[in-house]
Amino acid sequence: MGFRISSSSSSSCFCLQRALLPPLTAIATSTRALRRSNCIPSCSVSYQKFVEFALDETKRHTHLIPSPLQEKFSFMNSKDVKGSFSMLSFEAAKIRLLRSLIIQTETMQVLDFTVFPKAEYDVPIFCANFFTSAKTNIIVLDLNPVHDIINQYEYKEKYFKSLIPLGLKYAEVWLELICKAVKETDESQIFHNLEAQHRYLTWRAEKDPGRGVLKKLIGDTLAKDMLRSFLFNGVDELGSKTFNDYFPQYCCQEGNLNKKGNIIGKSFENRPWNARGEFIGSFSWIDVDV
Repeated sequence: MGFRISSSSSSSCFCLQRALLPPLTAIATSTRALRRSNCIPSCSVSYQKFVEFALDETKRHTHLIPSPLQEKFSFMNSKDVKGSFSMLSFEAAKIRLLRSLIIQTETMQVLDFTVFPKAEYDVPIFCANFFTSAKTNIIVLDLNPVHDIINQYEYKEKYFKSLIPLGLKYAEVWLELICKAVKETDESQIFHNLEAQHRYLTWRAEKDPGRGVLKKLIGDTLAKDMLRSFLFNGVDELGSKTFNDYFPQYCCQEGNLNKKGNIIGKSFENRPWNARGEFIGSFSWIDVDV
């Protein structure tokens, strides 16, 4: 399943169905009126309302309890005290971590909302990423398979075949999938699920496109801690393999890691960079693959 996001400077957004995101209907409106200013009116979009809506919907299906991460990651100011970071994190019977991050500055708002299933369940990882500036609105809903849907036909049939015709409603369907998921008891399969999720976390902790924004707002040390300990929690606990173990193609001849960025939306292990880190794709359109 794929959505397309224009990479031009003009407004880019998805018109989400009212049944899915009722608090955010304003995000699908034109932003032309905002282009005269670099600032975002505080009332234009409320990502907090989406988080509240998502939590309410999740609570209808399962019992959420606060994650221990909440003690450390709840609120933070940017270095210039002009930006704020609001964080929430929860656990549930089948959910290892449900977490949200809202970044708000004078010129942009960002929401990073992700739900990671426990290793006993091979349900895809659900992600919602929103971005708003004076000129651009972007909404991306993403399901990241924990296993290879190209070579593992049964996994694709199990989850993705039924989701493809549903379009944007798959966010609601995901909650039903996690509720109906049967707990795995085979130790080898649990390990396989765990390693697959760790592989995803390892990629994102190193190559997440938001790393630069975090470093600019809170500095390199805090940005790294937030990436590894909160946003992609588990990268240091769920496995011992390194980025080079999973993705040796990104190791330069000198033995250093290729620090080139990635392209938002491409299947996470397949970015259009060659062995030298040179971009070989096209900037005209960005495909968001599920």
